Amino acid sequence: MLQSAPSRRRVNHQRAKTGSGVFRGAGGCHRLGRRRAGGACRCRHRRRVREILGRDQPGGSRHHVNDIVHTRIRFDEAYRRLQQGRPYAPQKTGQVRLSNRTANGVEHNFALNVPDTYDPARRYQVRVQLHGGVMNRIDNRPVGAGTIGSLDGVEQIYIVPWSWNASPWWSDDQIFNLRAIVDSAKRLYNIDENRVVVSGVSDGGTGAYYVAMRETTPFAGFLPLNGFWMVLASAELRVDGPLYPNNMRNKPFFIVNGGRDPLYPTDAVDPHIEHYRKGGVSLVYEPQPDAGHNTQWWPSVKDDFESFVRDHPRHPLPDTLTWETSNPAAFNRAHWLVIDKLGPQKGDAAALADLNEVPISPRPDFGVQSIGGRVVRVSPGSNADTIGFKVGDALVRLNGKTVPMFVDVADALSSVEPRSRVELVVSRNNQPVELSGVYDPPIVSYPPRKLFDRPEPSGRVDLTRAGNTVHASTRGVAAFTLLLSPDQFDFGKPVKAIANGKTVFDRKVEKDLHTLLKWAAADNDRTMLFGAEIRIDLTR
Repeated sequence: MLQSAPSRRRVNHQRAKTGSGVFRGAGGCHRLGRRRAGGACRCRHRRRVREILGRDQPGGSRHHVNDIVHTRIRFDEAYRRLQQGRPYAPQKTGQVRLSNRTANGVEHNFALNVPDTYDPARRYQVRVQLHGGVMNRIDNRPVGAGTIGSLDGVEQIYIVPWSWNASPWWSDDQIFNLRAIVDSAKRLYNIDENRVVVSGVSDGGTGAYYVAMRETTPFAGFLPLNGFWMVLASAELRVDGPLYPNNMRNKPFFIVNGGRDPLYPTDAVDPHIEHYRKGGVSLVYEPQPDAGHNTQWWPSVKDDFESFVRDHPRHPLPDTLTWETSNPAAFNRAHWLVIDKLGPQKGDAAALADLNEVPISPRPDFGVQSIGGRVVRVSPGSNADTIGFKVGDALVRLNGKTVPMFVDVADALSSVEPRSRVELVVSRNNQPVELSGVYDPPIVSYPPRKLFDRPEPSGRVDLTRAGNTVHASTRGVAAFTLLLSPDQFDFGKPVKAIANGKTVFDRKVEKDLHTLLKWAAADNDRTMLFGAEIRIDLTR
């Protein structure tokens, strides 16, 4: 429920202003004397349809769907009017403080920062800006000015929500909150649905990665600054999940990290950047070699940041999609794909590349584990055992050169040529002991390293569309739904769906008014409207 922050009263979304003429045609609405055979006034269905867009909450819109269907409005007329959208009235500019209460009763404060020159006839770009320092905040009270501060960009609307330790950015509750406040902002202000991005600094940057893996549909891209997705792998954070990095392939990223950042330096981030880039994530990475954990570099990055947003609008009906989830009740959708039911199937795709798995190159196995230079395990019969290493030894010198105590034994030996002789000195019981032998470890292959634990079963669907044909590769999915838009599919021709090489649907579909209105009420999106649903049951 959306509320005004000072009064906690329910916000009046200018229902009288935004609802009174939403679908008025060029000639206006005729008087009651013009009735159809069934006694229904044409004005009535126009009024009912405009309520889809005029309601101040999406739930209220959904209650009107059946009523509108019964007015017998034609599909094409409803579609055209939904594309036109509501007329927007002048609204408050500057900072607008609001709050939203999620279904579990948690109240979330947020601020809209609206240009003083706001024109309701123009569509506006939006940046959702997530703040840092989440775990240091103990309650939901707004902290700070609620503005964009020094990170301002081109003229746009900024949405500034607040988070705290009991409701961090990496929680289900905040995903539900972001859904609601973006929807509410679209009902008040003329927002360009295809230019809404999520950015954030530090914890907020990490939160942007989290949102990308759990809620992709409303957003054009993600721009994390000084964040690091591997923070989300920490058991201490109790991140709501599981997380599926492959979902990041749906949207582009603009990423900035500092070389001297004591928390997430570029030398820790760079290998992951390369892994994701090779795995198909579209990203622009602008490391700042001399930067710490701050945004002093913003003046030199600002233009690139805003150019990235300008050059990467959202494609509301993309021809390729991938989505993975363990919760088909809440986090099951990517645009026109909805995962309905999980369960392994005999025809599952044999192999789907997974960004959660980081390949480990074959490497020498010397047979020793160490913490720094201190040996904690020696494998019997290994190269290290043959040379004479013992548990408790500390490597001091290698071929006449001192080895710092913080360097692992395996790392110290990594520069030694295989099958060459080595002379070593270890500290054993505080006494120097000389060891020598031939460095000749076997080369061993290792299984991929998992980025995030996945304790729950999941399902995944990869889609590609060419014309009226959809190819789906699935794993762990029993049923999914395709939402068909007249802007993407030709309803005059058959639609074919092929799942894991098997044709599972091949016939014409009819435009359905109920489907159109249902998803229009849920999405509140003039550019993403659906006229039919195809439910694919893979258990048959």
